[in-house]
Amino acid sequence: MSRPQSEFHRPEAPWRRPAGAAAGVWEQELAVDPVSGDSTVLQRYEPGTDTSAQGAVRHDYFEEVYILEGDLTDLRLGETFTAGMYAYRHPDMEHGPWTSAEGVRMLVISTHTVAVGARP
Repeated sequence: MSRPQSEFHRPEAPWRRPAGAAAGVWEQELAVDPVSGDSTVLQRYEPGTDTSAQGAVRHDYFEEVYILEGDLTDLRLGETFTAGMYAYRHPDMEHGPWTSAEGVRMLVISTHTVAVGARP
């Protein structure tokens, strides 16, 4: 199965706080495969958001992140990322924790299913 096909439209899914996320972190689902968990979401951090309490993150899926606007600082790396910057993470890559001084909005694509021997 895959994410549902859809033509241009205005997403109607509500913004929600992901389970276990820091205060100020929100997501809006654009497309989700209920079987594999593959997803495309908009994610936003309110100004002043700090995910230090959650620590660094690792997960078991591929993740692509494109910053649409704002700033995102990786506290472990001591680097700030801004609009137009892109990340592609393999499973188990450590990243974060994060802060955002002015807030940030990102497109996040998570891919849980990969053919044997292939990488997206």
